[in-house]
Amino acid sequence: MSHNLLKGKKGIIFGALDEKSIAWKTALRCVAEGAEIVLTNAPVAVRMGEINALAQQCNAPVIPADVTNMDDLDNLFTKTKAHFGGGVDFILHSIGMSVNVRKGNDYTNLNYDYMHKSVDISGMSLHRVLQTAMKHDAINEWGSVVALTFIAAHLAFPNYNEMADIKAMLESITRSFGYQYGMKKKVRVNTISQSPTMTTAGQGIGGFDGFVAYSEKMSPLGNASADQCAEFAVSLFSDYTRMVTMQNLFHDGGFSCTGVTEAVIAQMSK
Repeated sequence: MSHNLLKGKKGIIFGALDEKSIAWKTALRCVAEGAEIVLTNAPVAVRMGEINALAQQCNAPVIPADVTNMDDLDNLFTKTKAHFGGGVDFILHSIGMSVNVRKGNDYTNLNYDYMHKSVDISGMSLHRVLQTAMKHDAINEWGSVVALTFIAAHLAFPNYNEMADIKAMLESITRSFGYQYGMKKKVRVNTISQSPTMTTAGQGIGGFDGFVAYSEKMSPLGNASADQCAEFAVSLFSDYTRMVTMQNLFHDGGFSCTGVTEAVIAQMSK
């Protein structure tokens, strides 16, 4: 059911890979709510993923961009402004990749060259995107930027590895750049700390299935789905949240505020 929350708005969705991804579902939801969008991902992800199918569904152009390459980001914002005939009203940053996780390196035995690459892709990319957008005056007044994070930025989770440190950096950039962009152009910048979600990226983390099951038992409302996260992102892109900025917003069914539940106690008592 559509409420036309984004009627007349234009945006960029970073990171849609396949139908499991939150970015994919957010793109569909934005269009359903009346928005026009541009889709972007790294050139290799565009070739290997299914983004062109999403582009057809959304009637949206795909502009490849490596978020670690400033020339690519310049090109993205230049072409996006040309496509829309002006700036955008929202951006979703749904980008995360750990080379060490992919290589099976434990947190206490990281390859630092891999870590630098992971930081660049997953954390510093938000600063690059915002800096380039500001340079191109590409986000309209009262625009909204949302990046996806995880509670491991605050609490220790085995196997989440270096991504915990990187998500903490992402949230810090949200506050620091949120202040700058808010003062300059009333643009708001927030992160969503989502429940563990069975995306393609999430499934690459060791023991992820077990953690999803645990989180379900630890959350009074249960885990938030990818579709529900997309709906929450839409609300943050809408005019109803104009005064919300520099926040890390937990969208996790209450997991972040729960010490223990009866379900977990019962399981441990068996």
